[in-house]
Amino acid sequence: MQTPPLDPNVADLAPTEPAPTSYDEQHIVTYVRLLQAESEGADWREVARIVLHIDPEREPDRARNAYQSHLARAKWMTEQGRLLRGAGSN
Repeated sequence: MQTPPLDPNVADLAPTEPAPTSYDEQHIVTYVRLLQAESEGADWREVARIVLHIDPEREPDRARNAYQSHLARAKWMTEQGRLLRGAGSN
């Protein structure tokens, strides 16, 4: 796997495939930032603006859907995907 971009733009919705995708690999940093923000109790609107690059004041539905979708995928990646697991683990 190549080094993922540090601050990539995001799609309106995260993938829902049952296996990690190339999109997931490119957005590992995004997922980590979302999980960290949630653990710190950050306001989702601030996270959408800073991490997802979507202005929740101008596009509230898009921002909320993108935030929820990507956070759900980030959690899935920690449970079912490979995010935060050691290299070579199954």
